[in-house]
Amino acid sequence: MTIRIPDFSKTHVVVAGDVMLDRYLFGSTGRISPEAPVPIVHVRETDNRPGGAANVAVNLASLGVSTCLLGVVGEDMAGDSLESILGQRGIICKFARAKDRPTITKTRVQSRGQQLIRLDEENAMALPGDAMASMLRESLDGAGAVVLSDYGKGALSDVRGLIEACRAAGIPALVDPKGTDFSKYRGASLMTPNQSEFEAVAGVCATDEELVGRAAELIDELDLDALLITRSEKGMLLLEAGAEPVFLSTQAREVYDVTGAGDTVIGTLAGALASGQDLAAAAALANLAAGLVVRKIGVASVTPGELSVALHQRGQGGRGLVGLEELLAMVAESRQRNERVIMTNGCFDVLHAGHVAYLEEAKSLGDRLIVAVNDDDSVRRLKGESRPINGLEDRLLVLAGLAAVDWVVPFSEDTPAALIAKILPDVLVKGGDYNPDEIAGAKEVLRNGGEVRVLPFRDGHSSSRIIDRLRD
Repeated sequence: MTIRIPDFSKTHVVVAGDVMLDRYLFGSTGRISPEAPVPIVHVRETDNRPGGAANVAVNLASLGVSTCLLGVVGEDMAGDSLESILGQRGIICKFARAKDRPTITKTRVQSRGQQLIRLDEENAMALPGDAMASMLRESLDGAGAVVLSDYGKGALSDVRGLIEACRAAGIPALVDPKGTDFSKYRGASLMTPNQSEFEAVAGVCATDEELVGRAAELIDELDLDALLITRSEKGMLLLEAGAEPVFLSTQAREVYDVTGAGDTVIGTLAGALASGQDLAAAAALANLAAGLVVRKIGVASVTPGELSVALHQRGQGGRGLVGLEELLAMVAESRQRNERVIMTNGCFDVLHAGHVAYLEEAKSLGDRLIVAVNDDDSVRRLKGESRPINGLEDRLLVLAGLAAVDWVVPFSEDTPAALIAKILPDVLVKGGDYNPDEIAGAKEVLRNGGEVRVLPFRDGHSSSRIIDRLRD
């Protein structure tokens, strides 16, 4: 299956559920306490992160999805901190403040990459369902999907009413379930239990065939549209009502921490569905995202740039037309891996063997090759009214199909100097007979410590010559 990363910026998703604050205390250990047989941790760093339903919202926001979060927090500093962190990420928070319960806070003490202890502060009590349902109905305008993130802490005490509100509005309701009573999620569009949660309800499944059979029975019993069962190292199983099962192999190469991986799955799934992808494509993208997030410590999220790089590394995409902001993010991530970034530019109107050889030589100078391409208007200004022969979209697609090319970005100015100044590649490459001082963007690259290389074009190859022969 071809995995495509949608334009998440045009989507809006609402998340409702149990919000939490995950607090991490990082420090070193060197001795055992004289008071008890426990290690002494010298705390050097404290990190507060959104957890529970709030982590689902963070995963959506990291993808670029417009996100609204509904939940309940206490009238305390933890609630203030959580709302502040989420607000900085652009998440719209609609929190009910409860006097009789603290903000759910989980404090983890970490040392040398290991969690030593977790301390929980909570008062898990059912909340009046009408308040959450009322907030949800007021927040559905413009939403492409709703995520109901149930951690069993009481925020979704009337989850059936929330599902009915989504159904009435024609908006898919995706549920991350909790406990063994799945009947309360009747009528949901999709549920995302892990296999242990599923088997606690449906019974242990000895084979894949048995798993599929019991999943189909549960879909029918609860009037669901689909089930996505996450299976740890076995990947995922997607089963839609009346459709063949889809088994997705795990994408994880290294696993450091599975905390919050389920939040990444349902968040990515909701964002992709709200962006117009079908369920199978959305599940494949969520599976890829989960494989990336388990490589990070603690609750975490992934970005479109990380997804794009991962697809590229697997030879499944991650190339082609990118916007400037996305390109800058991917270049930054590439540099974090100590990769050498190369950049060149041109019209590439009629691609020929000389272009291919030139781009392959440019790529050999580093790890990632960016090709900046003149848009149609700038080509006309440079080449005349009869050019380009091929429009911008076609030129971008052809270039993106070359093995040597990582990212293709268009520009509308006569020269790419401004674009190069923003990207500041490690090596700026130009083809032809140029003095490096004459190359657009060269001064900025050199000033930043990069280098400029001039590569000769292959003799006997010219777009203009090909066009003249065709006209003759």
